[in-house]
Amino acid sequence: MRITYITAGAGGMYCGSCLRDNALATALSGRGHDVTLLPLYTPTRTDETNVSQPRVFFGGISVYLEQHVSLFRKTPWLIDRLWESSWLLRIVAGRAVGTSPTQLGSLTVSVLEGAHGHQRKELDKLVHWLKDQPRPDVLDISNSMLIAIAGPLKQALGCPINCTLQGEDIFMEGLLEPYRSRAKQLIQSHLSEVDSFVAVSDYYAGRMTRYLGIPGAKMHVVPLGVNPDTFVPAATESSLPFTLGYLGRIAPEKGLHLLVDAYRNLRERGALAGCRIELAGYLGGEHLSYWQSIEREVKGWGLGSEIHYRGELDLDAKVRFLQSLDLFVVPAIYDDPKGMSLIEAMSCGVPVVAPRRGSYTELLERTGGGVLVAPEDLAELEETLRQLAEDRGRVSDLGQKAAAAVRERYTTGEMTTAALAVYERLAAAPGRQA
Repeated sequence: MRITYITAGAGGMYCGSCLRDNALATALSGRGHDVTLLPLYTPTRTDETNVSQPRVFFGGISVYLEQHVSLFRKTPWLIDRLWESSWLLRIVAGRAVGTSPTQLGSLTVSVLEGAHGHQRKELDKLVHWLKDQPRPDVLDISNSMLIAIAGPLKQALGCPINCTLQGEDIFMEGLLEPYRSRAKQLIQSHLSEVDSFVAVSDYYAGRMTRYLGIPGAKMHVVPLGVNPDTFVPAATESSLPFTLGYLGRIAPEKGLHLLVDAYRNLRERGALAGCRIELAGYLGGEHLSYWQSIEREVKGWGLGSEIHYRGELDLDAKVRFLQSLDLFVVPAIYDDPKGMSLIEAMSCGVPVVAPRRGSYTELLERTGGGVLVAPEDLAELEETLRQLAEDRGRVSDLGQKAAAAVRERYTTGEMTTAALAVYERLAAAPGRQA
């Protein structure tokens, strides 16, 4: 089967959607399928071998210039290549390009207007390039914020279109009015041009069916998966102090302040003696002050030697980091549609403590690899951490269940099989709703 997958780069950071799209493309190719992974906006950044095409469409610089300066909407394509090179986009992306939805309302709406927006030239470039390539059996768009390209690509290529849903409602809800309502309206206007939708969790399938009004018959679920040969439990049990850990973006919505507050309260009561917290992940400029405020509090409490931030990690360092933990804690204050970091931790045999919300509920209920707590309930979080720190046997049992369940339900192999079932159904009945 020939599959074209269009994914959106996320500037200079590791992005869960980029990692997922790249892993799926790699696994599909490994099964003998012809897969083309096309990046939009910026080159994708992955911690495994990047299989995306070197050329970037809807280049971030072009999109920005065309939004704000009418002259660039008419420049020849050949001249545009001067600022569309991957190396230049990487440089710009590496300098903290703003991705805050509060600042991107008009641009978001313009892109969603498709052929009627300021970026029509970028759409024409993408269509022109794809028409010169072998016709795909299926074309997959990585999120609904790109849905305006579905109709023109379907018309030009004559192939069925799938749209994967990976958390874009969070960005949309951050848009200011009137852009938020207009963006949602535009997405809904393009739903009929998409033959099927794939959500990355049961939670998100239900959420987006209601949020966008997607017909239930078009919705499918392809759970996330990790490589179980990469994310493996530690060879030997650690003799180090009991270690709580977190890996992901350093941002308020991830609830790191709750984890730190819970730890401080427990230490003041004499619990968790000899323990520590290890943190790692991407820290963007917009959240630097948030992290610095936590650092100041930690030092003021005299806990600077027990709470450490290790920065952003590559794949090997990430696996070693997870293997060093006894417990993975994510006290998020929003409904996470993915939960990829939880799957990675559990695959390494590390049990998880997380709030009963978003995708976390189904992940922990189906794996038995951790403990769910009430959302934003500091007292329950504290008590759960205390009990687990004092019961190493239970922690070990939870970790074994986690690793076994991930290998049964949440591997790249399972993800690929589920995705292929959707693609094969579409390819067998092109032009018909799945």
